[in-house]
Amino acid sequence: MQIAIIGLGLIGGSIAKALKANTTHTVVGFDRDENVLLDALFLGAIDRIGSTTALREADVVYVCLYPEDAVAFVRENAERFKPRCIVTDVCGIKGGVCGRLAALAAENGFVYVGGHPMAGKERSGFEASEAGLFYNASYIFVPGDAPQDAVKTLAELAGAMGFGTIQYCTQQKHDRMIAYTSQVPHVLACAYVMSPRCDEHNGFSAGSYRDVSRVAKINAELWADLFLSNREELTDELSELIRNIESIRTAVEDGDREKILALLSAAREKKEKFG
Repeated sequence: MQIAIIGLGLIGGSIAKALKANTTHTVVGFDRDENVLLDALFLGAIDRIGSTTALREADVVYVCLYPEDAVAFVRENAERFKPRCIVTDVCGIKGGVCGRLAALAAENGFVYVGGHPMAGKERSGFEASEAGLFYNASYIFVPGDAPQDAVKTLAELAGAMGFGTIQYCTQQKHDRMIAYTSQVPHVLACAYVMSPRCDEHNGFSAGSYRDVSRVAKINAELWADLFLSNREELTDELSELIRNIESIRTAVEDGDREKILALLSAAREKKEKFG
C-alpha cells in the first residue's frame, strides 16, 4: 500500500520508522518543516516527500497533528482522498474530532477510523521518534460506523508496528478512560513539582520522586488543548482524585492510624488486583 503520514513529529515519525522497518509498504511523508522532511528521507524513514499527487494515490493516511489541526487538514483535503482511502488520526481526545471527521468521510467518499496509539516520551519532534516506540504498547481504535475491513487493515498495520494490544471502544469511553489513565497523571505530576521542595530535591529523592514527577516534563501547548478538549471528563476525574487525597489528608491530620491503614490497604489491594 501507499501510506501517507501527515506530520512527522514524535508519533508520526515513529509510525513512519516502524512501517519502514517492519513492512514493505511505501511511506510518503508530509510536514511543514522542510528540514524534517529531508532528515526523514535521508534516514530512510520515508520513501519520498509528499505532494498533492501522492495524497491522491494514498491507500491509508495517518493524520498526526493536534486535534484542531487534524480536523482542518482533513477538511481542506477531503476532496483529494481517493474513494475508500482509509484516513485515521492519532489524537489523544476523540470528542470533537471523531464526529467531524466521520461527517467529512461520509460527504467525500473516504473511510475514517479514529485511532490513538498509546505511546510517548518526554521529548517531542522527529529527532525523538524511533521505530521501537510502540513495542508492546496499546493501540485504541474508535471505529464508529467504519467498515470492518478498514478497521482490520489498521489493526494489522498496528501489529506490524509492534503494538501488543488492540482496543476498540466508543469515543465517549475513550475520553473517559484517557482522562483517568493519561490526563490525571499529567495533572498530578505538574501539581507535584510545583511544590517549593522540588527546587531542592536532589540528594533527597529516588525512585518515588522520579516515577511521580516524570511526565511533568510536558508539552504544554499540546496538553493544554487536550485538557480543554476533555474538560468535563477530566474535571470529574480530578474531583475523584481530590476526594481521595482529602480522605488521606484528613486521616493524617486527625492522627487516625486505623483510617490511614484502611485507605492504604484498600489502595494496595486494588493495585494488586488490577495492575
